[in-house]
Amino acid sequence: MTRFFGRIWQYIKDMDKFLFLLIVAISTYSLLLLKSVSRASESNYFKTQLVAIVLGLVGAWILTLIDYNAIASFWYVVAGFSIFLMIYTLLFGISIQNDDGVNAKAWISLGFTTFQSSELVKIAFMITFAKHLAILKERDLMRRFIHVALLGVHALVPMGLCVLQGDTGAAVIFFCMFLAMSFIAGVQLRYFAGLFGAILVAAPLAWKYFLEEYQKKRFTAVYNLDDPLVARGDGYQQYQGRISIGSGQMWGRGLFEGPRVESNRVTFQQSDFIFSVAGEELGFIGCMLLIALLVLLLIRTIHDARVSRDPLGSFICAGFFGMIASQAIFNIGMCLAILPVMGVTLPFFSAGGSSAACLYFGYGLVQNVYLHHREVDGFTLRRSR
Repeated sequence: MTRFFGRIWQYIKDMDKFLFLLIVAISTYSLLLLKSVSRASESNYFKTQLVAIVLGLVGAWILTLIDYNAIASFWYVVAGFSIFLMIYTLLFGISIQNDDGVNAKAWISLGFTTFQSSELVKIAFMITFAKHLAILKERDLMRRFIHVALLGVHALVPMGLCVLQGDTGAAVIFFCMFLAMSFIAGVQLRYFAGLFGAILVAAPLAWKYFLEEYQKKRFTAVYNLDDPLVARGDGYQQYQGRISIGSGQMWGRGLFEGPRVESNRVTFQQSDFIFSVAGEELGFIGCMLLIALLVLLLIRTIHDARVSRDPLGSFICAGFFGMIASQAIFNIGMCLAILPVMGVTLPFFSAGGSSAACLYFGYGLVQNVYLHHREVDGFTLRRSR
Protein backbone atom coordinates (compact mmCIF):
# COMPACT_ATOMS: atom_id res chain seq x y z
CA MET A 1 0.00 0.00 0.00
CA THR A 2 2.85 2.36 0.85
CA ARG A 3 4.42 1.65 -2.53
CA PHE A 4 1.10 2.36 -4.29
CA PHE A 5 0.67 5.76 -2.63
CA GLY A 6 4.34 6.45 -3.24
CA ARG A 7 3.80 6.03 -6.97
CA ILE A 8 0.81 8.35 -6.87
CA TRP A 9 2.85 10.98 -5.04
CA GLN A 10 5.71 10.59 -7.51
CA TYR A 11 3.26 10.98 -10.41
CA ILE A 12 1.92 14.21 -8.88
CA LYS A 13 5.47 15.50 -8.35
CA ASP A 14 6.51 14.76 -11.93
CA MET A 15 3.40 16.05 -13.74
CA ASP A 16 3.00 19.57 -15.09
CA LYS A 17 0.88 20.87 -12.23
CA PHE A 18 0.41 24.32 -13.75
CA LEU A 19 -0.95 22.78 -16.95
CA PHE A 20 -3.32 20.61 -14.90
CA LEU A 21 -4.55 23.60 -12.87
CA LEU A 22 -5.22 25.50 -16.09
CA ILE A 23 -7.31 22.61 -17.38
CA VAL A 24 -9.24 22.49 -14.10
CA ALA A 25 -9.89 26.26 -14.24
CA ILE A 26 -11.00 26.11 -17.89
CA SER A 27 -13.26 23.12 -17.19
CA THR A 28 -14.88 24.88 -14.22
CA TYR A 29 -15.51 28.01 -16.26
CA SER A 30 -17.03 25.92 -19.06
CA LEU A 31 -19.37 24.12 -16.65
CA LEU A 32 -20.58 27.42 -15.19
CA LEU A 33 -21.41 28.83 -18.63
CA LEU A 34 -23.20 25.64 -19.69
CA LYS A 35 -25.12 25.54 -16.42
CA SER A 36 -26.50 28.94 -17.38
CA VAL A 37 -27.27 27.86 -20.95
CA SER A 38 -29.22 24.86 -19.63
CA ARG A 39 -31.88 27.32 -18.40
CA ALA A 40 -32.90 27.91 -22.01
CA SER A 41 -33.29 24.28 -23.01
CA GLU A 42 -34.63 20.95 -21.86
CA SER A 43 -31.16 19.52 -22.52
CA ASN A 44 -28.83 19.39 -19.53
CA TYR A 45 -25.63 20.62 -21.14
CA PHE A 46 -23.97 20.89 -17.74
CA LYS A 47 -24.41 17.18 -17.03
CA THR A 48 -23.31 16.12 -20.51
CA GLN A 49 -20.21 18.29 -20.31
CA LEU A 50 -19.36 17.03 -16.82
CA VAL A 51 -19.52 13.42 -18.02
CA ALA A 52 -17.37 14.30 -21.05
CA ILE A 53 -14.80 16.04 -18.82
CA VAL A 54 -14.57 13.09 -16.43
CA LEU A 55 -14.23 10.59 -19.30
CA GLY A 56 -11.73 12.84 -21.01
CA LEU A 57 -9.58 13.24 -17.90
CA VAL A 58 -9.64 9.48 -17.28
CA GLY A 59 -8.57 8.92 -20.88
CA ALA A 60 -5.86 11.59 -20.51
CA TRP A 61 -4.55 9.88 -17.37
CA ILE A 62 -4.43 6.50 -19.13
CA LEU A 63 -2.48 8.10 -22.00
CA THR A 64 0.11 9.44 -19.55
CA LEU A 65 0.81 5.92 -18.25
CA ILE A 66 2.34 4.88 -21.60
CA ASP A 67 5.47 6.59 -22.89
CA TYR A 68 4.48 8.71 -25.91
CA ASN A 69 7.34 7.14 -27.88
CA ALA A 70 5.73 3.74 -27.35
CA ILE A 71 2.36 5.12 -28.47
CA ALA A 72 3.90 6.70 -31.58
CA SER A 73 5.69 3.45 -32.47
CA PHE A 74 2.24 2.10 -33.38
CA TRP A 75 1.59 5.02 -35.74
CA TYR A 76 0.47 2.67 -38.52
CA VAL A 77 -2.27 1.24 -36.29
CA VAL A 78 -3.38 4.76 -35.30
CA ALA A 79 -3.34 5.89 -38.95
CA GLY A 80 -5.23 2.84 -40.18
CA PHE A 81 -7.89 3.17 -37.51
CA SER A 82 -8.28 6.89 -38.29
CA ILE A 83 -8.82 6.28 -42.01
CA PHE A 84 -11.26 3.45 -41.26
CA LEU A 85 -13.21 5.64 -38.82
CA MET A 86 -13.48 8.55 -41.27
CA ILE A 87 -14.53 6.32 -44.19
CA TYR A 88 -17.03 4.47 -41.99
CA THR A 89 -18.53 7.82 -40.98
CA LEU A 90 -18.67 8.92 -44.61
CA LEU A 91 -20.53 5.76 -45.61
CA PHE A 92 -22.71 5.03 -42.58
CA GLY A 93 -22.70 8.25 -40.57
CA ILE A 94 -25.59 10.48 -39.58
CA SER A 95 -26.38 13.32 -41.97
CA ILE A 96 -27.17 16.80 -40.72
CA GLN A 97 -29.11 18.93 -43.18
CA ASN A 98 -30.88 22.29 -42.99
CA ASP A 99 -32.58 24.78 -45.27
CA ASP A 100 -29.37 26.80 -45.76
CA GLY A 101 -27.80 24.03 -47.80
CA VAL A 102 -25.67 22.47 -45.07
CA ASN A 103 -25.29 18.74 -45.68
CA ALA A 104 -22.71 17.14 -43.39
CA LYS A 105 -22.17 13.49 -42.54
CA ALA A 106 -19.59 13.77 -39.75
CA TRP A 107 -21.22 11.85 -36.90
CA ILE A 108 -21.78 8.18 -36.09
CA SER A 109 -24.39 6.78 -33.75
CA LEU A 110 -23.27 4.94 -30.62
CA GLY A 111 -26.83 4.09 -29.64
CA PHE A 112 -27.02 6.30 -26.56
CA THR A 113 -25.29 9.28 -28.17
CA THR A 114 -23.52 10.46 -31.33
CA PHE A 115 -19.78 10.78 -31.91
CA GLN A 116 -17.94 13.14 -34.26
CA SER A 117 -15.14 11.03 -35.69
CA SER A 118 -12.94 13.92 -36.82
CA GLU A 119 -12.44 15.00 -33.20
CA LEU A 120 -10.70 11.75 -32.32
CA VAL A 121 -8.79 11.77 -35.61
CA LYS A 122 -7.34 15.19 -34.69
CA ILE A 123 -5.68 13.55 -31.68
CA ALA A 124 -4.53 10.65 -33.84
CA PHE A 125 -3.07 13.16 -36.31
CA MET A 126 -1.01 14.67 -33.49
CA ILE A 127 0.63 11.25 -33.11
CA THR A 128 1.02 10.14 -36.73
CA PHE A 129 2.19 13.46 -38.13
CA ALA A 130 4.57 14.02 -35.21
CA LYS A 131 6.07 10.58 -35.87
CA HIS A 132 6.39 11.37 -39.58
CA LEU A 133 8.21 14.62 -38.79
CA ALA A 134 10.44 12.95 -36.18
CA ILE A 135 11.58 10.32 -38.70
CA LEU A 136 12.44 12.98 -41.28
CA LYS A 137 14.27 14.99 -38.63
CA GLU A 138 16.25 11.98 -37.47
CA ARG A 139 17.27 11.07 -41.04
CA ASP A 140 17.96 14.70 -42.01
CA LEU A 141 15.42 14.59 -44.85
CA MET A 142 13.45 17.72 -43.94
CA ARG A 143 15.01 19.82 -46.71
CA ARG A 144 14.18 17.48 -49.57
CA PHE A 145 11.18 18.51 -51.66
CA ILE A 146 9.78 14.99 -52.11
CA HIS A 147 9.62 14.43 -48.35
CA VAL A 148 8.05 17.83 -47.71
CA ALA A 149 5.49 17.01 -50.41
CA LEU A 150 4.74 13.71 -48.68
CA LEU A 151 4.09 15.63 -45.47
CA GLY A 152 1.44 17.54 -47.42
CA VAL A 153 -0.06 14.29 -48.68
CA HIS A 154 -0.19 13.01 -45.08
CA ALA A 155 -2.20 16.09 -44.04
CA LEU A 156 -4.42 15.99 -47.13
CA VAL A 157 -5.81 12.57 -46.17
CA PRO A 158 -7.82 13.72 -43.10
CA MET A 159 -8.50 17.09 -44.70
CA GLY A 160 -9.93 15.50 -47.82
CA LEU A 161 -12.06 13.05 -45.86
CA CYS A 162 -13.46 15.94 -43.79
CA VAL A 163 -14.37 17.83 -46.96
CA LEU A 164 -16.11 14.74 -48.34
CA GLN A 165 -18.06 14.53 -45.08
CA GLY A 166 -19.13 18.15 -45.54
CA ASP A 167 -17.17 19.30 -42.48
CA THR A 168 -14.91 21.99 -43.93
CA GLY A 169 -14.40 23.54 -40.49
CA ALA A 170 -12.57 20.41 -39.30
CA ALA A 171 -10.52 20.37 -42.52
CA VAL A 172 -9.32 23.91 -41.78
CA ILE A 173 -8.25 22.87 -38.26
CA PHE A 174 -6.25 19.93 -39.66
CA PHE A 175 -4.55 22.38 -42.03
CA CYS A 176 -3.62 24.67 -39.13
CA MET A 177 -2.23 21.72 -37.14
CA PHE A 178 -0.19 20.76 -40.21
CA LEU A 179 1.23 24.29 -40.44
CA ALA A 180 2.11 24.55 -36.73
CA MET A 181 3.79 21.14 -36.57
CA SER A 182 5.68 21.64 -39.84
CA PHE A 183 6.93 25.07 -38.74
CA ILE A 184 8.17 23.78 -35.39
CA ALA A 185 9.86 20.86 -37.17
CA GLY A 186 11.92 23.27 -39.25
CA VAL A 187 10.35 22.96 -42.69
CA GLN A 188 11.94 25.71 -44.77
CA LEU A 189 10.01 28.96 -45.13
CA ARG A 190 10.16 28.81 -48.93
CA TYR A 191 7.78 25.85 -48.82
CA PHE A 192 5.30 27.83 -46.73
CA ALA A 193 5.62 30.77 -49.14
CA GLY A 194 4.94 28.46 -52.06
CA LEU A 195 1.96 26.93 -50.30
CA PHE A 196 0.33 30.27 -49.52
CA GLY A 197 1.06 31.48 -53.04
CA ALA A 198 -0.75 28.45 -54.41
CA ILE A 199 -3.68 29.12 -52.07
CA LEU A 200 -3.97 32.71 -53.28
CA VAL A 201 -3.99 31.57 -56.90
CA ALA A 202 -6.54 28.83 -56.19
CA ALA A 203 -8.86 31.02 -54.06
CA PRO A 204 -10.89 32.47 -56.97
CA LEU A 205 -11.31 29.01 -58.47
CA ALA A 206 -12.38 27.60 -55.10
CA TRP A 207 -14.95 30.40 -54.74
CA LYS A 208 -16.43 29.71 -58.17
CA TYR A 209 -16.31 25.92 -58.35
CA PHE A 210 -15.73 24.49 -54.88
CA LEU A 211 -17.63 26.45 -52.22
CA GLU A 212 -21.31 25.70 -51.69
CA GLU A 213 -23.80 28.53 -51.94
CA TYR A 214 -24.44 28.58 -48.17
CA GLN A 215 -20.68 28.94 -47.56
CA LYS A 216 -20.48 31.92 -49.90
CA LYS A 217 -23.41 33.53 -48.09
CA ARG A 218 -21.58 33.14 -44.78
CA PHE A 219 -18.60 35.03 -46.18
CA THR A 220 -20.71 37.86 -47.57
CA ALA A 221 -23.02 38.06 -44.56
CA VAL A 222 -20.30 38.69 -41.98
CA TYR A 223 -19.39 41.99 -43.68
CA ASN A 224 -22.98 43.14 -44.21
CA LEU A 225 -24.56 42.65 -40.79
CA ASP A 226 -25.77 46.27 -40.74
CA ASP A 227 -28.12 45.38 -43.59
CA PRO A 228 -31.49 44.51 -41.93
CA LEU A 229 -32.16 41.79 -44.50
CA VAL A 230 -28.81 40.13 -43.72
CA ALA A 231 -29.30 40.57 -39.96
CA ARG A 232 -32.62 38.72 -40.17
CA GLY A 233 -31.36 36.14 -42.65
CA ASP A 234 -27.93 34.65 -43.28
CA GLY A 235 -26.26 36.84 -40.65
CA TYR A 236 -28.86 36.31 -37.92
CA GLN A 237 -26.69 34.17 -35.64
CA GLN A 238 -23.70 36.51 -35.73
CA TYR A 239 -25.85 39.61 -35.43
CA GLN A 240 -27.57 38.29 -32.32
CA GLY A 241 -24.28 37.04 -30.91
CA ARG A 242 -22.70 40.46 -31.31
CA ILE A 243 -25.66 42.08 -29.51
CA SER A 244 -25.35 39.59 -26.62
CA ILE A 245 -21.63 40.24 -26.22
CA GLY A 246 -22.12 44.01 -26.31
CA SER A 247 -25.03 43.91 -23.85
CA GLY A 248 -22.74 42.64 -21.10
CA GLN A 249 -20.61 45.79 -21.21
CA MET A 250 -17.76 45.73 -18.64
CA TRP A 251 -18.98 43.39 -15.87
CA GLY A 252 -21.90 41.59 -17.46
CA ARG A 253 -25.47 41.08 -16.34
CA GLY A 254 -24.50 38.41 -13.85
CA LEU A 255 -23.93 34.67 -14.05
CA PHE A 256 -27.26 32.83 -14.58
CA GLU A 257 -28.93 36.24 -15.05
CA GLY A 258 -28.60 36.93 -18.77
CA PRO A 259 -32.08 37.45 -20.29
CA ARG A 260 -30.88 36.77 -23.83
CA VAL A 261 -29.25 33.54 -22.71
CA GLU A 262 -32.45 32.45 -21.00
CA SER A 263 -34.56 33.25 -24.06
CA ASN A 264 -32.08 31.46 -26.36
CA ARG A 265 -31.79 34.47 -28.67
CA VAL A 266 -28.48 33.18 -30.09
CA THR A 267 -28.85 29.84 -31.83
CA PHE A 268 -26.32 27.17 -30.83
CA GLN A 269 -25.20 29.30 -27.90
CA GLN A 270 -24.19 26.12 -26.07
CA SER A 271 -21.62 25.20 -28.72
CA ASP A 272 -20.47 27.51 -31.51
CA PHE A 273 -21.53 30.69 -29.69
CA ILE A 274 -20.65 29.95 -26.05
CA PHE A 275 -18.44 33.06 -26.14
CA SER A 276 -21.61 35.18 -26.41
CA VAL A 277 -22.82 33.69 -23.11
CA ALA A 278 -19.61 34.78 -21.39
CA GLY A 279 -19.96 38.23 -22.95
CA GLU A 280 -23.55 38.80 -21.86
CA GLU A 281 -23.34 37.39 -18.34
CA LEU A 282 -19.75 38.21 -17.36
CA GLY A 283 -19.02 41.13 -19.67
CA PHE A 284 -15.68 42.26 -21.03
CA ILE A 285 -13.93 40.98 -17.90
CA GLY A 286 -15.40 37.51 -18.38
CA CYS A 287 -14.39 37.45 -22.06
CA MET A 288 -10.84 38.53 -21.24
CA LEU A 289 -10.61 35.88 -18.50
CA LEU A 290 -11.69 33.21 -20.97
CA ILE A 291 -9.13 34.37 -23.54
CA ALA A 292 -6.41 34.65 -20.87
CA LEU A 293 -6.96 31.06 -19.75
CA LEU A 294 -6.63 29.80 -23.32
CA VAL A 295 -3.54 31.94 -23.95
CA LEU A 296 -1.91 30.61 -20.77
CA LEU A 297 -2.73 27.08 -21.91
CA LEU A 298 -1.02 27.77 -25.23
CA ILE A 299 2.02 29.33 -23.55
CA ARG A 300 2.37 26.35 -21.23
CA THR A 301 2.09 24.00 -24.19
CA ILE A 302 4.99 25.85 -25.86
CA HIS A 303 6.96 25.49 -22.62
CA ASP A 304 6.37 21.74 -22.55
CA ALA A 305 7.40 21.51 -26.20
CA ARG A 306 10.67 23.31 -25.43
CA VAL A 307 11.59 21.07 -22.48
CA SER A 308 10.68 17.86 -24.33
CA ARG A 309 13.39 15.22 -24.31
CA ASP A 310 13.15 14.70 -28.08
CA PRO A 311 11.71 16.22 -31.27
CA LEU A 312 8.76 13.80 -31.24
CA GLY A 313 7.48 15.25 -27.97
CA SER A 314 7.91 18.80 -29.27
CA PHE A 315 5.96 17.99 -32.42
CA ILE A 316 3.10 16.43 -30.42
CA CYS A 317 2.87 19.61 -28.32
CA ALA A 318 2.94 21.69 -31.52
CA GLY A 319 -0.04 19.72 -32.82
CA PHE A 320 -2.02 20.45 -29.67
CA PHE A 321 -1.00 24.11 -29.89
CA GLY A 322 -2.13 24.35 -33.52
CA MET A 323 -5.47 22.72 -32.76
CA ILE A 324 -6.33 24.87 -29.72
CA ALA A 325 -5.02 28.15 -31.16
CA SER A 326 -6.79 27.81 -34.52
CA GLN A 327 -10.11 26.72 -33.01
CA ALA A 328 -10.02 29.56 -30.48
CA ILE A 329 -9.15 32.20 -33.09
CA PHE A 330 -11.75 31.04 -35.61
CA ASN A 331 -14.49 30.63 -33.00
CA ILE A 332 -13.97 33.94 -31.22
CA GLY A 333 -13.53 35.71 -34.58
CA MET A 334 -16.81 34.15 -35.69
CA CYS A 335 -18.62 35.28 -32.51
CA LEU A 336 -17.26 38.83 -32.87
CA ALA A 337 -18.40 38.90 -36.53
CA ILE A 338 -14.83 39.28 -37.76
CA LEU A 339 -14.75 35.88 -39.48
CA PRO A 340 -17.56 33.92 -41.18
CA VAL A 341 -19.43 31.12 -39.42
CA MET A 342 -17.59 27.87 -40.05
CA GLY A 343 -18.86 25.41 -37.42
CA VAL A 344 -15.74 25.47 -35.24
CA THR A 345 -16.29 25.13 -31.49
CA LEU A 346 -14.42 26.97 -28.73
CA PRO A 347 -11.98 24.38 -27.29
CA PHE A 348 -12.83 23.10 -23.79
CA PHE A 349 -15.72 25.60 -23.46
CA SER A 350 -18.29 24.57 -26.06
CA ALA A 351 -20.73 21.78 -25.27
CA GLY A 352 -20.15 18.52 -27.09
CA GLY A 353 -19.44 15.11 -25.65
CA SER A 354 -17.05 13.76 -28.30
CA SER A 355 -15.23 17.04 -28.99
CA ALA A 356 -14.83 17.85 -25.29
CA ALA A 357 -13.56 14.39 -24.32
CA CYS A 358 -11.10 14.21 -27.22
CA LEU A 359 -9.60 17.59 -26.32
CA TYR A 360 -8.65 16.12 -22.95
CA PHE A 361 -6.94 13.25 -24.74
CA GLY A 362 -4.81 15.89 -26.46
CA TYR A 363 -4.03 17.42 -23.08
CA GLY A 364 -3.05 13.93 -21.89
CA LEU A 365 -0.48 13.64 -24.68
CA VAL A 366 1.06 17.00 -23.76
CA GLN A 367 1.15 15.96 -20.10
CA ASN A 368 2.77 12.71 -21.23
CA VAL A 369 5.56 14.66 -22.94
CA TYR A 370 6.24 16.64 -19.77
CA LEU A 371 6.17 13.58 -17.50
CA HIS A 372 9.02 12.02 -19.50
CA HIS A 373 11.03 15.16 -20.25
CA ARG A 374 13.85 14.21 -17.86
CA GLU A 375 14.24 10.73 -19.27
CA VAL A 376 16.83 9.51 -21.76
CA ASP A 377 16.40 5.99 -23.16
CA GLY A 378 14.04 5.10 -20.33
CA PHE A 379 16.30 6.41 -17.55
CA THR A 380 15.28 9.39 -15.44
CA LEU A 381 17.78 12.21 -15.04
CA ARG A 382 17.84 13.66 -11.54
CA ARG A 383 19.16 17.07 -10.66
CA SER A 384 22.38 16.96 -8.68
CA ARG A 385 22.26 18.61 -5.28
